[in-house]
Amino acid sequence: MNEFLQTMLSFPTLVWSVIFAFCIVYWLLAVTGLVHHDHAHIEAGSGHVDGHFHADGHAHHDHAESAGLLARLRLDGVPIMVVVTLLSFWAWVVTYFVQLLVLSRLPSGISAGLGVLTLLGALIPALPMTMLLVQPARALFAKLNPPETRPALGSVGTVTTPSVDELSGMASFADGGAGLLLQVRAQPSNRFKRGQRVVLLEYNAANNTYFVVAEDEFNA
Repeated sequence: MNEFLQTMLSFPTLVWSVIFAFCIVYWLLAVTGLVHHDHAHIEAGSGHVDGHFHADGHAHHDHAESAGLLARLRLDGVPIMVVVTLLSFWAWVVTYFVQLLVLSRLPSGISAGLGVLTLLGALIPALPMTMLLVQPARALFAKLNPPETRPALGSVGTVTTPSVDELSGMASFADGGAGLLLQVRAQPSNRFKRGQRVVLLEYNAANNTYFVVAEDEFNA
């Protein structure tokens, strides 16, 4: 028991111990109702963020970047805190055993340097393990959330990612409520930049994306 505590409270394991402990406390408080459990999540495949957009443009941009990153990593479709909890748990497991079996047996100077590498490197195996567990959890959270109301074709939105082309891109659209953040695509010959206004022209059910054109072109 002493060895367990010593390893858990030693660098670099301590960092992930604190993060994972915070996640546990969060979920305990959420269960007891002492904190509001926000079910905000990134909609699988669509980049739709449940929750209100802030009036601050920087906050809106952060939502877009976070949605795009989680979608690319296939960590969308579940509450963000689920992703953080799983990621911190697996990173903690990796750092714990590296500290126990390797770093604790090395001179302090060497172990400190390798500890920094271990702290960050733990994310490499933790990420695929988290992705593996998120996949089956998507179905559960899909049942807990109402079906998405799709925006009408012809809706006008604003590009939120650095660019939109035939392979990637996201744009925000008003829906009379919280707003939608959708995966959009353009023709190979077109490339839209952040802030440009685009119009939904066609929905691709195969990959849950929307084909868009420039608002000026649509109105021409």
